[in-house]
Amino acid sequence: MTFDLEYNSERPLMIIPEYGRHIQKLVDHCLALETKEERDKMAKAIVDVMGNLQPHLRDVPDFKHKLWDQLYIMSDFKLDVESPYPKPSKEELQEKPEGLAYPKSASRYRYYGNNIQTMIDIALSWEDGDKKEALVFTIANHMKKCYLNWNKDTVDDAVIFKHLYDLSDKKIDFRETEEALSDSKNLLRKSRTQGQGQNTSKSNYKKSHHNNQNKGRKRY
Repeated sequence: MTFDLEYNSERPLMIIPEYGRHIQKLVDHCLALETKEERDKMAKAIVDVMGNLQPHLRDVPDFKHKLWDQLYIMSDFKLDVESPYPKPSKEELQEKPEGLAYPKSASRYRYYGNNIQTMIDIALSWEDGDKKEALVFTIANHMKKCYLNWNKDTVDDAVIFKHLYDLSDKKIDFRETEEALSDSKNLLRKSRTQGQGQNTSKSNYKKSHHNNQNKGRKRY
């Protein structure tokens, strides 16, 4: 007794493996049909089966359009049927996408992050006055806090004002100011207190939830 066994290494390559070999065989059979009416009927049936195999994509916009494009791709763009959507081209599929621009970081002071640069740009757009000065000092205090999180040490205010001067393209110059920023210990204490406050709120929620569950239970 002999058996005709098929090995995957001897089978044709599946263009979209996610749909399995049976769908690929149906597409190949559709290509072999002689009349266009038969091909149209079978192509619509294949698209319906493909949709049933991908139920999580039913809410995606242009879901049917995507299925028809995949049908053409599995047929190596040789399928001649009436499609409700324009037939994609092989060249369009193989076209390389445009390269993405490299994201710009906050100069060489990366430990401040991009949000600081955005805040500085907003401050530069404000008119000179007490509000702008208050905003700049708030930004400087936040820069000092970021620096301490990165360095875990004390930092002189002159260093922060120098970095602020560089990041603002020399438009914000507080290097000679007599105003002092928040103390390093206070900034570090605030960050630790915020972290502990979150843990405390979680533990309090667990305790109250546990007490509510135990209400009404008899104790022996």
